[in-house]
Amino acid sequence: RQIETALESTDLMPADVLFIENVGNLICPTTYDLGEDCKIALLSVTEGDDKPIKYPAIFSRADITVITKRDLLPYVPFDLETVKDHISSLNPSGVILVVSSMTGEGIDLWCDLIASRFEAKQQS
Repeated sequence: RQIETALESTDLMPADVLFIENVGNLICPTTYDLGEDCKIALLSVTEGDDKPIKYPAIFSRADITVITKRDLLPYVPFDLETVKDHISSLNPSGVILVVSSMTGEGIDLWCDLIASRFEAKQQS
């Protein structure tokens, strides 16, 4: 209801995509239906590679998991391949992207994926 109320009282148009961010933790986003077309989980490499095992619900439900801050991998203890394996085992049909806003790595793929999801939504 809060999202619907905000949309009715805010002039966001013309907007093609709306991101609703749940700040806080990786538990709450799994329990609330916000009417989203696509659930996205963000996992920063600085958060640690234990998160998919610690919070399996969000990673099993996320249509897309974006692993962020890829440029910091040389400096933090984060096993990228193990994390990808854990996420894939929790959600075999989910998409996993690895991005860095510092270097731009993966950002084009991220934008293309959002654009293709939008186009598919428009055609349905």
